[in-house]
Amino acid sequence: MKSKIAMWAVAGFLVAGGWAVYALASRPPALSYGDPLLPLVRLTCPIAILGTSYAISLSWVLLANAATYALAGLLVEALRLRLQPAK
Repeated sequence: MKSKIAMWAVAGFLVAGGWAVYALASRPPALSYGDPLLPLVRLTCPIAILGTSYAISLSWVLLANAATYALAGLLVEALRLRLQPAK
């Protein structure tokens, strides 16, 4: 179970990293209020909601998103084990 939660954390890290690469490769107002991808960014990277009000460094965003995904993975894996039929 620990390896599955670690995979969830790595996925969160990669998602946030992907959005960072997108923001750096796009035109200057990337991921601002006019960007149609902003709702998807806020859904897949919840720390981005705080990023609109506060300056957050990329390393903290990567770490926070990895922790968020690890927590979600813990909940999903716990529910999966609990709802799994007994053998």
